[in-house]
Amino acid sequence: MMDKLEKVLGPLATAIGKNKYLIAIRDGFLVSTPLLIAGSVFLLLANFPIEAWTNFVENLMIGNQSLASLLSKCSDATFSIMAVFATMGIGYTIARENKSTPIFGAVVALMSWFILMPFQFNANITSLADATGVAINVPEGANAVVSGLQFGWLGSKGLFVGIICAITSVELYSWVERKGWVIKMPAGVPPTVVQSFSALIPAFIVMTVFFLINLCFVACGTNAFDFVFAFLQTPLLGLGDTLGAMVVAYIFLHLFWFFGINGGSVVGAVFNPILQSLALENLDLYRELGPAGYSVANGAHIISQQFQDLFATFGGAGSTLSLLIAMLFFCKSKRIKELGKLSLVPGIFGINEPIIFGLPVVLNPVILIPFILVPTMNIVLSYLAMNMGLFPPCNGISIPWTMPVIISGFLSTNWMGALFQGVLLVLGVFVYLPFIKTMDKQYLAEEAAAADSADTDDIDLDDLDLDDL
Repeated sequence: MMDKLEKVLGPLATAIGKNKYLIAIRDGFLVSTPLLIAGSVFLLLANFPIEAWTNFVENLMIGNQSLASLLSKCSDATFSIMAVFATMGIGYTIARENKSTPIFGAVVALMSWFILMPFQFNANITSLADATGVAINVPEGANAVVSGLQFGWLGSKGLFVGIICAITSVELYSWVERKGWVIKMPAGVPPTVVQSFSALIPAFIVMTVFFLINLCFVACGTNAFDFVFAFLQTPLLGLGDTLGAMVVAYIFLHLFWFFGINGGSVVGAVFNPILQSLALENLDLYRELGPAGYSVANGAHIISQQFQDLFATFGGAGSTLSLLIAMLFFCKSKRIKELGKLSLVPGIFGINEPIIFGLPVVLNPVILIPFILVPTMNIVLSYLAMNMGLFPPCNGISIPWTMPVIISGFLSTNWMGALFQGVLLVLGVFVYLPFIKTMDKQYLAEEAAAADSADTDDIDLDDLDLDDL
């Protein structure tokens, strides 16, 4: 089976490895990978799943801020603005592939992205007053138009628009350069000055084009970011409390992640209120009936917030803890092994951005199939097991999303639920295995080629013949 899959996936991986745009997106995301890994450590410290620790960091005040909020600033400086890094990185890489000046590609991509970004948004005045400490007497729920940047657009919500802007703006910039529409300086001018002036006309044309694009969106009463986000959310309307709804929601969630958009944020905006309501009903029933009487037969909901957090995925979207295990135990390429080692601890606690953007999962068709299939398998099998009474549905007790697998299953159901989590984790490893092995072979070939190139470039003094001088 693995041989057949490799015959199909091998040519696909090779084609991906030669595609300029996918290379640019992959390498562009690598810019943010070390920052995301470092930010994961601080995010874990702020949300470590031990109640005594979370109470400590939330109650320890340093000046007028808690230690938890200060720790969260490190994740805000990485996760919350990762689209900025990715847009610049993709622009840089495409410019490099086009033989343009990479640094100008990066800044042109970022400029285009910011031109399309809304700089004004509605904010609740009461919330603003609470944040600033200024007492304002306003009607409850009143809104004001505020000028500034929203963290949502700077993070994963704005990533898809960033990818589009980086590709289109740098391609346009490179096309203008190839046409020769540049300012040429006389000989003797420093190279940096020459590059700066030669970028003037291409950058101006890119700016004008994106100004006109933004003008069209504004004339229609919207903006590019809101349009894309609303367009992606539309298919999610109408999802409800059923196994089919959960599966459909998670297929969409993982498709969004494939395009670099935080699927949890998009799907969660529609689906999480339903799941939270179901979890509260479960908690009330659990308190009323106790562990002995709590069951599906007595009205407990299988689909709930805890079911999503603790049984659909292990280690983050795509259930990538299974992928990490496959990377560490079955892969040989240095790239995959080292990334697996760096991502293991965050992955145990449900933080998988290093894998999503470092492997990458984003725009990687080879990994897309198991990335969707493993969570779907987890949802269906867990639902069937709970429905058959092998173990009870999640009891509705709030358990941190960072709680490791096995422990979370025991706390939310019983020992049988914890054991079932372990079984699903292992099954996920075998589903991911043929796909990650395909990537592993590709990376091994690239590493071998790089090593051969390095050996060829080395100068061996023993080979020098002084008689030829």
